[in-house]
Amino acid sequence: MIADKKVAFYTLGCKLNFSETSTIARNFVEEGFKRVDFEEEADIYVINTCSVTDNADKRFKSIVKNALKKTTMLF
Repeated sequence: MIADKKVAFYTLGCKLNFSETSTIARNFVEEGFKRVDFEEEADIYVINTCSVTDNADKRFKSIVKNALKKTTMLF
């Protein structure tokens, strides 16, 4: 049942990325998902970023590793 599912978001980058994440999150909530903090355990982790610099790319990889430690399944 979707009502029991949790989704967490992490956004890096420009204002457009934050706007996109907001829209995606709203869609998940409308479908019955509970939005939780990225540091919490979730069923789905959404990471929205662009990777135009080495620093952004390294940060992204770190965030993915963090999410993988919390769950055995990423979508």
